[in-house]
Amino acid sequence: MPGMIDTHIHAPQYINAGFGLELPLLGWLNKYTFPTEARFSDLKFANEVYTRVVANTLINGTTTAMYFATIHKDSALLLGDIAHQIGQRAFIGKVSMDQNSPEYYIEEKGSAIKDIEEFIVSLQSKNYPNIQPAVTPRFAITCSMNLMKTLSELASKYNVNIQTHVSENPAECEVAVSLHEGCRDYVDIYAQANLLTAKTILAHGVYLSDKELEVLHRYQTSISHCPNSNCSIRSGMCDVRRLMEKGLRVGLGTDVSGGFSSSILDAMRFAITVSNILSLSKSEDYKPLNFRDVFFMATLGGAQALGLDDKVGNFEIGKEFDALVVNLAPTDGNLEVWPDESMENRLSKWIHLGDDRSISRVYVNGVEVKEGASNTLRIKRLGSKRKLSEMV
Repeated sequence: MPGMIDTHIHAPQYINAGFGLELPLLGWLNKYTFPTEARFSDLKFANEVYTRVVANTLINGTTTAMYFATIHKDSALLLGDIAHQIGQRAFIGKVSMDQNSPEYYIEEKGSAIKDIEEFIVSLQSKNYPNIQPAVTPRFAITCSMNLMKTLSELASKYNVNIQTHVSENPAECEVAVSLHEGCRDYVDIYAQANLLTAKTILAHGVYLSDKELEVLHRYQTSISHCPNSNCSIRSGMCDVRRLMEKGLRVGLGTDVSGGFSSSILDAMRFAITVSNILSLSKSEDYKPLNFRDVFFMATLGGAQALGLDDKVGNFEIGKEFDALVVNLAPTDGNLEVWPDESMENRLSKWIHLGDDRSISRVYVNGVEVKEGASNTLRIKRLGSKRKLSEMV
């Protein structure tokens, strides 16, 4: 099957996956996320974490990832190096943020612009075939309008993708609009900053109004649906069927570590469950997402959302070979198939019951990468166990 695409994941938050989920978004950022991300000025620490997240996502079938890194230029470049070395296709975003952030984790606007331009030029100069930089204003609360406008100019100058967050949490929406005078809603902030393009993807979009959806459709801007995160830190439930009916391109994101799993299979399951729950309060003709919908979102839909559908997402002749070999009868795990089952039923079973053990091989641009990623992760984990044993 085609390789899976994670359209929104925070690489530095990987070490926080699975805890700290008792707080809503803004409190969660200040208590857990910002202190963790501030540690990535340490390249040795960054190397350890980034190697693990790239290896682990590849093992779980993510052939393409749209990564948020941190504000640190050098460690963001390191993430690009690691993704290239292990063999993942990736967008790397050095985060930009110049306001409403802790003193220990904030940029001055001038240095923020200098660093992001140097980051883009440096990463592009490496000529990695599967790695691209992405302009990454964190979100409207932590970015001034002047910074966002300059970032949009750089994205245009270097022809790179843009990623940020939108309309994730009610309190966030209220604060964001209050900070940007003259903007009628959250989407209008990004429209006035010239950040809405056909190469822009916005994570979440839970509370978007019809007017905002019309604007996003006009700019051909995409949404990354992050159902695990939306549920885990209680942000809300996004009606993806509504977004699709408005003509938006929608991919899936794990949003680690608001989402506790780095597997797109998990994101597919959460997307179905959230849609089923929403359907309980809808009319009878409402169509919740099914396994076919989320399979599309995890593959070609994700490629369309990232502007990569000319390269990956399915097996059309002429595209690059990003693929998974799935074993529907693994010796371990809960997945079982029977002789008379249709291929569709088997695909549905795999989406609901499969995991990394059922993914036998992973290819990115024709190169088999899972074995190398597995060995890398095994070595990293063994090294940690040794360190822990030395501490006892």
